[in-house]
Amino acid sequence: MAGGIQLPGNGETIDLQQQVARLQALLEASRQVHSTVCEEEVLEQVLRIVVRELEMAAAAFPSAGLAYGDELALGAKDGNALPTYPLEDRQGRRMEELVVAPPEGRELTLYEADFIEGLALQAAVALENARNHKRNIEFARVQQDLEAARAIQRSLLPQKLPSIPGYSLAFRSAACYEVGGDYLDIVEQPDGSVLMVVADVAGKGMASALMSNGFRSAFRAMAADGMALGELATRMNQHHWAEGEEARRRYVTAIFLRLHPEAGELEVVNAGHNPGFLIEPGQEPRLFEAAGTPLGLLPGMRYLSERHVFTPGTRLLFYTDGLTEVFKGDEEFGSERLLDVFLKCPDGKADGILDALWAAIEEFAEGGPQGDDMTALALCRGMKSGELLA
Repeated sequence: MAGGIQLPGNGETIDLQQQVARLQALLEASRQVHSTVCEEEVLEQVLRIVVRELEMAAAAFPSAGLAYGDELALGAKDGNALPTYPLEDRQGRRMEELVVAPPEGRELTLYEADFIEGLALQAAVALENARNHKRNIEFARVQQDLEAARAIQRSLLPQKLPSIPGYSLAFRSAACYEVGGDYLDIVEQPDGSVLMVVADVAGKGMASALMSNGFRSAFRAMAADGMALGELATRMNQHHWAEGEEARRRYVTAIFLRLHPEAGELEVVNAGHNPGFLIEPGQEPRLFEAAGTPLGLLPGMRYLSERHVFTPGTRLLFYTDGLTEVFKGDEEFGSERLLDVFLKCPDGKADGILDALWAAIEEFAEGGPQGDDMTALALCRGMKSGELLA
């Protein structure tokens, strides 16, 4: 037909003037559905256009629970299904389905069907954009919350190290994600001793971080009582067990230390943690091995402390398994390599030791990603009694 468009297999035609009008109407409809980034508003716009502009009896997105017009007309017509138009994303996955009820149950005209098909394509793009926008906003909010949680967790680490004449003390902690399950604390005691702990909650991420903060509260409360180190570990174990099933799944390995600076003596309790390293001048390395299960794993567990002199020139390292479980391919950094690096550290100052350890781990990993939380505490005593180490 001259001056018109005929679709294959259909006797109806749309002349050029109708086609121009259709395109103009579709352009305006497209502008309307793209005018919002709210998913529900996109769908409501589509329904209004179908009913108001095309004068359909009703239209609906059943899975979204949205309908417009005469909802009674959305029932099947003469036992046949109503015209439906899928809204698919760029990967061809169906997001919604538009159902249209023509007025008085009649068939859609060629113009109406063609327009709705074009509208459905534009609506699918707008809907996908709206969903992506929503996800981006939610992601940004989660990231903001995680950054706040990270700042809070960092603030719970010791903000000021105690000044202990003749000793050098330093720590370092780096979470694998924004927050982590490693915990380190240093508490000065009324009798002049210094209580320290390095702990690791099972797992990583937010759940372990929350458990770590709960562990801190319990530790601080018990530390204020000045109880013996073995009793403190025993009570921490029972407290964690009593917190319930989720806490038991997030058990805690911990190594506790009480330093008596004037006497030059240590008390240590290892509750299922990595062995602590003690290096004395001219002596073989001493390892503080686990004296019991991780905290919260078994009820009624009792822990005993072991004592050791901390002579001038001695140094100590406590750490979490994030320092040893660093991989280069299938090769693990491991505790033996960590001890070897610790033995070779020329610097007797605690912060220099940690610098050397982190440098060795980074060199071994060859730029690979950090796979676990990493925390370490180093303690050194000067070669001469009373010597102050920076």
